[in-house]
Amino acid sequence: MPAHVIADDAEALSVATALADEFRAGASARDAERRLPRAELERLSASGLLAVTVPAEHGGADVRQETLAEIFRLLASADASLAQIPQNHFVYVNVIRRQGTEEQRKFFFAEVLAGRRFGNAQSEAGTRHVQDIRTRLAPRPDGSYLLTGAKHYSTGALFADWIPVLARAENDDLHVAYIPRDADGVTVVDDWDGMGQRTTASGTVRLEAVSVPADRVLPHHLTFQGPQLHGAVAQLLHAAIDAGIAAGALAEAAEFVRTKSRPWFESGAETAAEDPLLIQRFGELALQVRASDALLTAAARAVDAARADLTDDSAAEASIAVAAAKVHTASTAVEVPDALFEVSGTRSALNSLNLHRHWRDARTHTLHDPARWKIQHIGRYALNGTKPPRHGLL
Repeated sequence: MPAHVIADDAEALSVATALADEFRAGASARDAERRLPRAELERLSASGLLAVTVPAEHGGADVRQETLAEIFRLLASADASLAQIPQNHFVYVNVIRRQGTEEQRKFFFAEVLAGRRFGNAQSEAGTRHVQDIRTRLAPRPDGSYLLTGAKHYSTGALFADWIPVLARAENDDLHVAYIPRDADGVTVVDDWDGMGQRTTASGTVRLEAVSVPADRVLPHHLTFQGPQLHGAVAQLLHAAIDAGIAAGALAEAAEFVRTKSRPWFESGAETAAEDPLLIQRFGELALQVRASDALLTAAARAVDAARADLTDDSAAEASIAVAAAKVHTASTAVEVPDALFEVSGTRSALNSLNLHRHWRDARTHTLHDPARWKIQHIGRYALNGTKPPRHGLL
């Protein structure tokens, strides 16, 4: 059955809202049992949401980044693992948009419109740092390549139709090779055992002399030679996931207090929901969530503005706005699920209720890249007007 093609931003948000409601119902059980969301991902593909950033000239809705961020926030409020899986999908659709040839765009955008999923194989373990990429693309006499290496934290690769692989070719230039999930020499290992985001299947990808045609390789190093939004878009989606985790945890905490918690005897209240100290705490948490949502919206609008007029200045402003949103949403994503237990009481700590999944997801996801370095770049920009670096993580 072909994937639905979403027409515009309004339809994209409507579809995301409906899917979030659908996915929320089984999220806790999937996490507790580590039941991989294969059926849910098929629903996501069929819905057309994975193709909403395909350019209009190739048949896509080409939605605003503000819309895309809200899609991720909605999905993460229901199931943070499920929302994390397509994050890299959109990042690598964006790479094709920026660095693909017209033929590559035509081919891959058709794949995306048909519901095909991109995974990722970018991070490596045991290297000096996150940008020390040792996977190699070795040229062959016929113009094709042999791809060799090992990747870790490969979210979505297990469920993918195509796996974009970060690798270095001649002169150590960074490229992205798009390889079929079932290509000879590709092994995807489901060995992810993180305490949170349990069902992302963020495991290992082994690449043993994988043959890659030249037209499946894109020159990613060129992305960073001028003003770019690669990092801003990727980080915006991470911030949206964090904002969604916080919103989902706050909603579940409120439902628990209204229906299950008992008031503290000194409050004089008939129900926990009438306890003035609990009301105060919910007000504080709601302010944090609203502030995160506002920063997320502002960041998305800055990215949209930069896309419309991309310069060094507009790209810098977008990156800083996204960094600010990411710092705040990361903090809120950890604080609100932690406070869920504080406001809900002892019963909320029962393992059978699995309310700790929100905190585990937040604590795991916010380790992706350190907020402290984002604060550094925000400070340098505010004090000295120093533009942020073009390394793809800001």
